[in-house]
Amino acid sequence: MKYYICETCGVQYECSIAEPEQCMICNEERQYVNPNGQSWTTLGKMMNEGYKNMLSLEEKGLYSIKTTPEFGIGQTAYIVQSEGFYLMWDCITYIDEATIDKINELGGLQAIALSHPHYYSTQVEWAETFNVPIYIHDDKKWVMRPSDKIVFWSGESIEIYKGIALHRLGGHFKGGSVLEWKDGNEQKGILLSGDIIQVVADRKWVSFMYSYPNLIPLPASKVKEIANIVNELKFDRLYNAFHRVVKEDAKMSVQKSADRYIDALSGTLFNT
Repeated sequence: MKYYICETCGVQYECSIAEPEQCMICNEERQYVNPNGQSWTTLGKMMNEGYKNMLSLEEKGLYSIKTTPEFGIGQTAYIVQSEGFYLMWDCITYIDEATIDKINELGGLQAIALSHPHYYSTQVEWAETFNVPIYIHDDKKWVMRPSDKIVFWSGESIEIYKGIALHRLGGHFKGGSVLEWKDGNEQKGILLSGDIIQVVADRKWVSFMYSYPNLIPLPASKVKEIANIVNELKFDRLYNAFHRVVKEDAKMSVQKSADRYIDALSGTLFNT
């Protein structure tokens, strides 16, 4: 019996004798099945293949965790440290003793929260290792490895700790959520957005998509709704899931990016 992991998205499945027939996460228009076919691995196999996690201090109270060489979708996870409360935002698949030791040296974890199913990865391994709850929105059908560590929250927002709240924006996934850290960035606030809001190549702008790999846009009405919700949050800096940062005036960047997106869809941004 093994906990198999999809090599394309990095999501771990419930323990089974044989490899699953298909990955439900990848076999859907917001992701994709590898053109070479479905393939599986395990954490044990990954440990023998030389994977490592790099922990980096991004700024006061915020660490990033990235796997090298890149695996699965290649996302970055973050650890938020606020007044003795340590939370991991989004997950990466690879976890080993060296990573566990480094995180424990930093003070360990009190909770895990995730933006959407593409980053569920080995969330249960992380939660069981640090004996903490996992906060995810009520997208139960996308949980491939159930656990009593998972706290399914519903509604539009939940405060996990003083000054740390999750907000459902939807869009990319119905339960797609962002994390508002009001005390980050010297009290100016930080938004950790996964790719519910995606920082683009020009770091003064962001974008929004239903499917990133398959380039399926969101409706203008949904983007406007997202922008309106975000405009009420406290943040001046934004980190996405791929180590891209809008360093200042991030709230304004989201608003002007939403306007540009809507203008593009309506045909008023350009003629071509």
